[in-house]
Amino acid sequence: MGISGEERRRLIVTAIGELGGQVRLTDLAERLSIPAVTVRRDVAALADAGRVTRSHGYVSLERSPSDRLAGLNGTAAGLTVGLLVPSVGSYFDEVIAGVRSAATAAGARLVLGIAPYGAGDDRTQVEQLLESGAQGLLLAPGLLPGLDPADCAWLDSLPVPAVLVERRSPTPDGPGSQLDTVGSDHRDGVFRALRHFAGLGHRDVVLAARSDSWTAEEVRAGYVEGMRLLDMEPLPVLDTLGPGGGTSSDPVGLARGIAEAVADGARAVLVHNDQDAIQLPPLLRALGLGVPDDVALIAYDDVFAALAAPPLTAVAPPKRAVGEAAFALLLRRLTSGLDLPAHRTSLLPTLRVRTSCGG
Repeated sequence: MGISGEERRRLIVTAIGELGGQVRLTDLAERLSIPAVTVRRDVAALADAGRVTRSHGYVSLERSPSDRLAGLNGTAAGLTVGLLVPSVGSYFDEVIAGVRSAATAAGARLVLGIAPYGAGDDRTQVEQLLESGAQGLLLAPGLLPGLDPADCAWLDSLPVPAVLVERRSPTPDGPGSQLDTVGSDHRDGVFRALRHFAGLGHRDVVLAARSDSWTAEEVRAGYVEGMRLLDMEPLPVLDTLGPGGGTSSDPVGLARGIAEAVADGARAVLVHNDQDAIQLPPLLRALGLGVPDDVALIAYDDVFAALAAPPLTAVAPPKRAVGEAAFALLLRRLTSGLDLPAHRTSLLPTLRVRTSCGG
């Protein structure tokens, strides 16, 4: 009986590693006693999945950003990179970890700055990073639609190379629009959640989301796009900050809003973010609604979702990989000496299925 395609591809990856990480396709076919045309087809599938790299009749294993940076110590040693984030203790911790591991592998020094949401001190923090000797910058500033362009005009006059991390200019010609960007494709992440709900038979899906961050805006836009792509009608968004706005969520008010939506026929809720979603099951239970029996929940971010009771199905942006890829791109700008075009790099989230959706 012939082996499956999956098993063949596993053997191919193993053989490439045993042969030194790079091998001719013809040698690979001979070693495995598999027809060359079959090997080429399997290698093409592995390349599409990002597991190998093809080049002029050769194939090699794809390496992580940290692995690729590990060989650049001689070039990166002594470089100082500044990283600006809006917070620590949640989403951006994994982004920081990715940047930090990549910087360590490359022999570079990392300096951290924190500019909280709404504080308006992005520029002050960046100036401090520059004064500390930063020769390149990784920035997650407070870019939101409706922002006065004058407040972020400084992005277009930075004296060193910079990469926007989990951010993008709100308009094609706005501040920072010519900078490199590396981030998660949050609209794709939302679509994955909605498609999972649809597969479980849910047509009326409520979005509960914040309204004070770039990710929140992308989640909201992705909800409208995703519902229409799935031929489902978008419902009014429940703002987790409550009617008064501010920066603190209103979990009790959110639970009541979800109960009202359930009374109108909805049975599925996507919640941005984990911190708000993880508080909902006991609050909904107090209102006579069980998760997942009466309400299916998916959280967005997957920082703490697995620790909920019940464990929450969650969209997981590739936070650590974003940090690694952003550092790799910045380092390329700093060390290659090439006149590179601006990059727009989007990494796809994954959906981690747990208990909170039923099914």
